[in-house]
Amino acid sequence: MEVSTKFFTYGEDEPSRLLLHDGSDFGPITLAYETFGQLNEAKDNAILVFHALSGSQHVAGFNPEVPGVGERWNTECQTGWWNDFVGSGKTIDTDRFFIICINYLGGCYGTTGPSSINPVSGKEYGGDFPQISIGDIVDSQLPLFDDLGINVFHAMIGSSLGGMMALNFAARYPERVKRVIPVATGLESTTLTRVHNLEQILSIENDPNFCNGHYYEGPAPLRGLALARMISHKTFVSLKAMEARMADKCEQEQDEFSWYKIRTPLESYILHQGRKFLRRFDANTYLYLVAAWTNFNLARDMGCDDYKDVFANCGHQEFLLFSIDSDCCFYPEEQEFLRDQLIAAGLNLEYISVSSDKGHDSFLLEPELYSEPIKRLLEK
Repeated sequence: MEVSTKFFTYGEDEPSRLLLHDGSDFGPITLAYETFGQLNEAKDNAILVFHALSGSQHVAGFNPEVPGVGERWNTECQTGWWNDFVGSGKTIDTDRFFIICINYLGGCYGTTGPSSINPVSGKEYGGDFPQISIGDIVDSQLPLFDDLGINVFHAMIGSSLGGMMALNFAARYPERVKRVIPVATGLESTTLTRVHNLEQILSIENDPNFCNGHYYEGPAPLRGLALARMISHKTFVSLKAMEARMADKCEQEQDEFSWYKIRTPLESYILHQGRKFLRRFDANTYLYLVAAWTNFNLARDMGCDDYKDVFANCGHQEFLLFSIDSDCCFYPEEQEFLRDQLIAAGLNLEYISVSSDKGHDSFLLEPELYSEPIKRLLEK
């Protein structure tokens, strides 16, 4: 199934600009998105999918290129990141549902972000791009849904950072969604998450090529971005999965150190993970999205004292929550906190703890562990 990215632009005049969490407004904004299946006449069969931190709008099928993205859209990006989940007869069945996924505001796969041209200066926004929140990203997508005539989503699903988007949307716009499926995610960033994320932010900021985000006319902060990815990668895969993957990597990465020398397959593997990420992602986008994740706290963001107030208007929604027992990015304890808050709010909830040796990345790799509960909820 070959698919192509579509584009939607708004905010070219002041009344239609996006109001950000800090009270400022921003525009124009172009959203890069893909759709799968057909929107029915009643427009009530739509499912919204939120992607993870370094994901894209390309959920399923094959997309050879995205206009304006260039070499960043490489072979790693061309096959949909949830290809085993979304398609004809699959878990999210394109014969029955209309699926939409949007590259996030601040992204680097066609949506307006730091690498986009600022119409005022004629150069890339770089460090002048506004700092954004999870709520800003959710709000930036609403004009597209209105343009498509989608008032209520049959369901929305998000994994990892995308799960935070789904929870934010469900709580702030409860009348616009019936079923919510958060996978391996949380209600707020934990102490450990904030520490990990600060390490990644500093690795990019401290790269001498970063130049406060204005690096597009010179060398990019590649070492900083590679280090950030190396820091995060160990939270995405389990140690067992890492050992299996490094055993498959026979090639020795070349040293880039002045004193230390790469000595083991593990060191070569983790350095390779950082380096290959450079070919498909932008350092500023990584920085902006990690910062939004770091500052996420749904209760605080909504001005609520507790999560009963956050979900006070969500009684009609059905939740299907997945936790992964080997997750080192969103630990099971974090999932249990999310579960307990949803139960305390009196919501209709099914909670499933997935047993996997794949770690956080299980939701990308093992559709068989998630498929049946998702299909049951979608077909209700």
